[in-house]
Amino acid sequence: MTILDRYVSKEFIKLFMLILASFISLFLIVDFFERIRMFLSNNATLPQMASFFLYRIPMIISQTIPAAALLAALMTFGSLSKNSEIVAMKANGISLYRTSLPVIIASVLICVLAFLITEFITPYSNQRADHIKFIEIQKRESQGTFKQNQLWYRGDDGIYNFKMFDPKTNTLHGITINYLDRNFTLTMRIDAEMAQWKNEQWIFQNLLVTRFIENDFPSLERIPEKVINLPEKPSDFSEVQKSAEKMGFVELIRYVEKIKSEGYDTTRYIVDLHGKIAFTLVSIILVIIGISFSLIKSERSGGVMQSIGVGIIIGFSYWIVHAFALSLGRSGTIPPVLSAWITNLIFTAASVAMFLRVKT
Repeated sequence: MTILDRYVSKEFIKLFMLILASFISLFLIVDFFERIRMFLSNNATLPQMASFFLYRIPMIISQTIPAAALLAALMTFGSLSKNSEIVAMKANGISLYRTSLPVIIASVLICVLAFLITEFITPYSNQRADHIKFIEIQKRESQGTFKQNQLWYRGDDGIYNFKMFDPKTNTLHGITINYLDRNFTLTMRIDAEMAQWKNEQWIFQNLLVTRFIENDFPSLERIPEKVINLPEKPSDFSEVQKSAEKMGFVELIRYVEKIKSEGYDTTRYIVDLHGKIAFTLVSIILVIIGISFSLIKSERSGGVMQSIGVGIIIGFSYWIVHAFALSLGRSGTIPPVLSAWITNLIFTAASVAMFLRVKT
């Protein structure tokens, strides 16, 4: 690594860390004031509040890394251009493509770091933050858990087991309900293909009802459709259903394979699976756009505020297009894989086009 590489890398990493720390601080301040009423109404202690926000930090980092990398690239090369250092490099025969290489390599390492955080830290920290919020602060009783890719829920009348809950349609799939008496003796079991929440009640489809009679053989009854009086509503199950952001990449792959093998619709989860990878790689694309924009504009035009303004516009543009594409994929309007990657393809084409316009 040359002296120039170390100099450019040092400036980029320094700005990246500073911007990332600023994003984390700003996010925590806004989040605190949004939740302060909830904290006060539940008499939350300072350690509980501090723990909650501490576990929120990995999620904030994984979400803001691309924007921090983009702004760091814009400000690094904007500063080099403003101070005529770009002119000096060109006068000494150093290609601008070569000058930008250490920053691009750094962005690749940032992508690796973002993936590791998303895979190994963020899922656990999100679960811990939810536990502190719902169980320790709001004093809710833990009713269920997501274990071995299935939903287990302790209801008022028994223990429920579901293969999957679809919050979009309020539908339960692969249902088993075990009814217990006061002595925890199994009295009845209901197996059903699915149940849907309609008109404030659960309508079960293709039921097998097994009644256990003392000192006698169990009785079986098959019913095509029946309303089962469960006291729980869809909102109770949605809190237990593990979302994609609370699962690592490998865990999400296993979950998709499992529910797909059982014949359930995996469109939403496939979109989220590919979206995880696409979002992790976006730092490289945005860094190249930031470098290109800084080098294309005239050496002494603009400044730090212009770089920040451009970064905000580019960053918001990506997030808006990415979120819109994901929503189209989840609804089945466009193929799931395309919906996750189309934004990256568009911005990759833009970054390549801008990079090739740089006058070396």
